Amino acid sequence: MQFEVIANARNLQGTSASRRLRRAGTVPGIVYGGEAAPIAIETDHNTLLLKLKKEAFHSSIINLVIDGKKEQVLLRDYQTHAYKPLVLHIDFQRVDATHELHIKVPVHFVNEEQGPGVKLNGGLVNHVNTEIEIHCLAGDLPEFVEVDLGAMNIGDNIHASQVKLPKGVKLVQHGGEDPILVSIVGKGGAVAAEGVAAAE
Repeated sequence: MQFEVIANARNLQGTSASRRLRRAGTVPGIVYGGEAAPIAIETDHNTLLLKLKKEAFHSSIINLVIDGKKEQVLLRDYQTHAYKPLVLHIDFQRVDATHELHIKVPVHFVNEEQGPGVKLNGGLVNHVNTEIEIHCLAGDLPEFVEVDLGAMNIGDNIHASQVKLPKGVKLVQHGGEDPILVSIVGKGGAVAAEGVAAAE
């Protein structure tokens, strides 16, 4: 999926300038990374808010157009109001075709109701992690990673290292960690506890 964000460079910075931008319906932000200097930007609030509601926007290469000039970026961070649907600030990072990205992408679980643990034995699916950390070139970046639960029984777990990743995509592991993404637990809890103990 292709996303485009239209923005303008901004000269005025600081808290008071940011407040004026927000009152005018725009969001202050910054673009950094690569060989170019960081650029302070502003973009339309409502358009950005709609894009942020789409899961793929958070793990896709975005075409950012600043004053008519296009560059490819990743969404790196954004701040929202504590209880209002307001985006307060956004950060983008430049990417290029020759440098690997280090990013978290969503995990999509399929066949949750078809596995023997759920369908035959009444187990429950326990989503432990819904993201997986990967590194790859920009051209190989997947919007999500799919995990098939069709063969899982009660007490089974799937770890990050067991996930089949697309070509060119590698798992990021910190200090040998291999987090559980999903498990099938029994309704009584006893089997669930046994499964967690076995995993540890």
